[in-house]
Amino acid sequence: MNLAVYSHCTIDEIYIDGNLYERPGGPACYCGVTAKKMGFDVVLHTKFGSDYTNTEYLKKNKIKFENAHSELNTTRFRLEIKDSERILWIKNLCEKIDYNKTRADGILISPVFDEISLDVLEKLKSDSNFIVLDPQGFLRRKGQDGLVSFERTNIDLEGVNVLKSDPNEVYQLTGIEGIEGAKILRKKVEHLLYTNKRDVSLFYKDRQYSISLPNIEIYDTVGVGDIFTATYCCAMLKEKDPLWALSFAGGAAQAALESKQVGLDKIPEKGETQVNASYYYNIMKFKEV
Repeated sequence: MNLAVYSHCTIDEIYIDGNLYERPGGPACYCGVTAKKMGFDVVLHTKFGSDYTNTEYLKKNKIKFENAHSELNTTRFRLEIKDSERILWIKNLCEKIDYNKTRADGILISPVFDEISLDVLEKLKSDSNFIVLDPQGFLRRKGQDGLVSFERTNIDLEGVNVLKSDPNEVYQLTGIEGIEGAKILRKKVEHLLYTNKRDVSLFYKDRQYSISLPNIEIYDTVGVGDIFTATYCCAMLKEKDPLWALSFAGGAAQAALESKQVGLDKIPEKGETQVNASYYYNIMKFKEV
């Protein structure tokens, strides 16, 4: 099976406990490598500049990318992480990603900062029967000194099969906070993934399915949401079982956090994910909504 990922590759300056780690990142990398470890053929639709030094890593993982080189430097972020909280600055923005006719079993669209237009999103909806959207990059705005904030934004979700969101994104999309906002979104998409730190939910049909990640010491959280989303996408495409996909996605997130690794090194192998997934499948809770 194959997955197309639309997102920028990035260079992340990650500050943890006063230490700086400069790492390649972005959903293009995190989602692409995660999907590859799930056995998928992966094509990235992305842009990066001559300052990007991670192309050999992508090639080694047999991840395809074409027409990705830009005359502009790579999108670059600064992130300060403390436990599950983080502050984000954007330091450089590469060029936008154009629409290309895409034939894939699934398309995962996860902009980091305005590199995908709403027009491109609309066109991509017709290119696959399984569209997965993480809307974060449509909602982010650049403030003083590059500090990233969020702004209420209308996005047409018709044609989106899976929407990944957190409490802040739910509010920016609906104007309503928390679970009540999530209940509005779940009427617009078939699968709504709602992540609130350790608590993870799937709204599917008339039920909310929930799991809780273990209360472990958290080190680097960058990319964990991308790992979660890509794992859910791949598991759904393969197994057609939302509950197993949620268990698998939770298992991948747990394995990534438990690794205590920084950057792409935290992406787990499929075997690690599967052990955790079996546990979550057996303890999952649900309620009618």
